[in-house]
Amino acid sequence: MDFQKFADGFVTMTGIMSVRKFSDGSYGDIRIVTGNKEYIRLIENPPYDVGGRAIEKFVPNSAYEKYLPKNLSFEDLCYSAAILKKPTHTYVYMNEPNLWFNVFVMPIDYEEGDVGYCTYSTKIADVTDLDLMSTQAMHIYSDVIKTCIKLHGTDDFEQTMKDVIKDIRVICKAEVCSLMLVDTGTGTCSMLATNIREGSVIKRVTQFVNFYDIALSWIDTIGDNDCLIIKNEQDMKYIEQINNPWYLTLEEAGVDSVVMFPLRYNNEVLGFIWATNFATENALRIKETLELTTYFLSSEVASYKLMKQLEHISYTDLLTGVKNRNAMNSRVSAMTADSESFSEPYCVIFADLNGLKLTNDRYGHSAGDLLLKKAAIALQEVFEGDEIYRAGGDEFLIIMVGCDKDECERKIALLKDRSQDPDGVSFAVGYSYGDNGCDVRDAMHTADVDMYRDKEEFYKKHPERKLR
Repeated sequence: MDFQKFADGFVTMTGIMSVRKFSDGSYGDIRIVTGNKEYIRLIENPPYDVGGRAIEKFVPNSAYEKYLPKNLSFEDLCYSAAILKKPTHTYVYMNEPNLWFNVFVMPIDYEEGDVGYCTYSTKIADVTDLDLMSTQAMHIYSDVIKTCIKLHGTDDFEQTMKDVIKDIRVICKAEVCSLMLVDTGTGTCSMLATNIREGSVIKRVTQFVNFYDIALSWIDTIGDNDCLIIKNEQDMKYIEQINNPWYLTLEEAGVDSVVMFPLRYNNEVLGFIWATNFATENALRIKETLELTTYFLSSEVASYKLMKQLEHISYTDLLTGVKNRNAMNSRVSAMTADSESFSEPYCVIFADLNGLKLTNDRYGHSAGDLLLKKAAIALQEVFEGDEIYRAGGDEFLIIMVGCDKDECERKIALLKDRSQDPDGVSFAVGYSYGDNGCDVRDAMHTADVDMYRDKEEFYKKHPERKLR
């Protein structure tokens, strides 16, 4: 690997560190492999005390103690990044000559035997920014990190994310804080979590009919920057010039200030996190806080989206687009296990497609597949918002939760009315309406028996469609 070229790609003072790991988990020598010009200039002309010893010209791959004072904290940072692959952002204080260093240590996905590598980027912090490193600010960072750690062990990612967003809103003293996911591939976006201060009347982005277009426009507006901060009228005028449609929605919504970060992972924008009408006097502190937060959240959100995609694949019937038998079994098992606390009334409906075998035999399976797709569309139109499953073959199951019996019977009547074509989409339908405490498997059995009774009536009327 060309470490010199890699280091030269950094604008900030950056060195490449190597750490040797021993078999017992301890580490050996830590070396400065190379660095960009700014970093080499720093270690050859250090502004800190080096104990009176002469500083030599930099020699690549030298032990770090040759140029830097021995420091166990420094070693721990390099070990955590190079060996444990843990990225770290911290501040390092040097008592002499009273300097703060803003430090980012990042793992490099490259190893040579027992040697790992990391980047060590540093910048001398201006004394006027020391308030950013106050105890209060560090407590804020600690609180955010602790909140984000919740995500690693949670059984309910979405609820935990709501808690995280609430914490961030409070930290930012904002009116609203939100996290939206975007999927440029499917052209969709969804609000994962939002928290609103009590009494807020602000109009939220999801209340605009073109909110997905607005969300996509943020990608170009932010560009390669890590965030966007709108804190005053001048900033608003800038947004008015570069993204007028968004500016108009901000104005209509009653937004005075916004701090926004894209959630990026592997060069892909997964979504955005933002706080509106926040405490602008703390803009820099809030920026630092959200930088840490989004760093943690991006990988967690990426994992969440991957799990959702895998769940969609494993729980979706690829032919019809409705939920598959795996999803049905999981849902029924959950309802059975939770039968005592499942207090909502529900309706279970079996809809069996008449004449599928005849269609397959006469016209081929492609015609049968087309008939199944049309059947699924008919079900989705009638039972919009309800749970639709392809139980297998020509049989579908619908679960309506929180409905009354009249609504259930109305939708069944509508389905039968739309499936009267014996040569096209035609369903045999059976149902069971369950009040509180009704066992779902008993309801399914009742609906199944009712459906087969209806199917027998269909074939009595249309014996030519029966082919067994």
